Amino acid sequence: MAEQEYTQLVDVLATVPDPRKRRGQRYAWTVVLTLIVAAVVSGERHGRGIGQWVRERREVLCQRLDLGRVPSEATLRRALQQVDPVQLTAAVAQAAARLSGEATSAPVGLAVDGKEVRGTGHHGVPCFLVGLVRHDGLILDQEAAPGKLQEAAAVRTLLVRHPLHGEVITADALLAERPLARQIRAAGGHYFVVIKDNQPLTVQAIADLFAQHSGLADERAAVSQRAVTYDKGHGRVETRTLEASPSLNAWLDWPEVGQVLKRTTRRLSVATGEVTEEVTYALTSLTPEQADAATLERLWRGHWTIENRVHYVRDVSFGEDAGQAYRGQTAHALATVRNAILNLFRQHGWTRIPDALRHYAAHLDETLNLIGVRS
Repeated sequence: MAEQEYTQLVDVLATVPDPRKRRGQRYAWTVVLTLIVAAVVSGERHGRGIGQWVRERREVLCQRLDLGRVPSEATLRRALQQVDPVQLTAAVAQAAARLSGEATSAPVGLAVDGKEVRGTGHHGVPCFLVGLVRHDGLILDQEAAPGKLQEAAAVRTLLVRHPLHGEVITADALLAERPLARQIRAAGGHYFVVIKDNQPLTVQAIADLFAQHSGLADERAAVSQRAVTYDKGHGRVETRTLEASPSLNAWLDWPEVGQVLKRTTRRLSVATGEVTEEVTYALTSLTPEQADAATLERLWRGHWTIENRVHYVRDVSFGEDAGQAYRGQTAHALATVRNAILNLFRQHGWTRIPDALRHYAAHLDETLNLIGVRS
């Protein structure tokens, strides 16, 4: 199917290969996947709930999907266990690409980070997934890894699928490694990585640069850019001061490093008056000409979109971590389906995901329309 034909989620589901044997097939594979997705849109979290949801809506589903009967719970469970998660992920990524929109002149942040589906670990079946998420919340892709220690390798595999044309890959300290930075630059992208104690020499060099008595230069000479932002909420006032400098570019053994960053976060508790302060460091291939301090602060904050708008939402609103579905590909498949649904919800203007789940649970026709089932 040509890319321009991917106009609805059901269209891309049709590209996912059917793993079933020919004998005994009663339902089209796309129909089975469509029912699973529709049930998850309505808030169902596991095979049993999906099966009940389909069974209790069989009259309308048979009419809308032109079926004589609906699949059993066992059939739906087997589909989740047997589906190829790589092909399903590719289909969801194709749907996400349709939502990407036009390129802008400002640097576009793409966050990479891993997430464990904890419920499966209780059964000795780990499921660790690395996501690629645009800073506005659009989930672009996903890659499985054996565990947290293999996260960097999974990120490298994930990024091979995405030509980077000026996009900025943002990552936490665990992914601060030179091979990944070289790969990003070779693909035409930029990197922005937090640096912590797993890179002690780099951290010390950056800290010394920004120290008032560093010996390299005074603070005014070391800092080429500064941005201060403020936030008030959750009972505290937060002030963030970001300082950036290219002074270490010739000294650091990092691929095409453009600037080093120091970020000081000062938090004031409104109730108690207690003040806490946190200092963190980062480096990026973006030069001062390509990104000023305000842009760098936006990228730094934007990285946490992947945690706040994807991982947290999948755990809390979709109940992913609490799920005990571990057989076959079930956990991986459901995580991928949730990614697709989050993209759809946000495309349609939903800012509170629990509200969206309740709405579609109460309106079956709208659920089917959302995923592209034609009347």
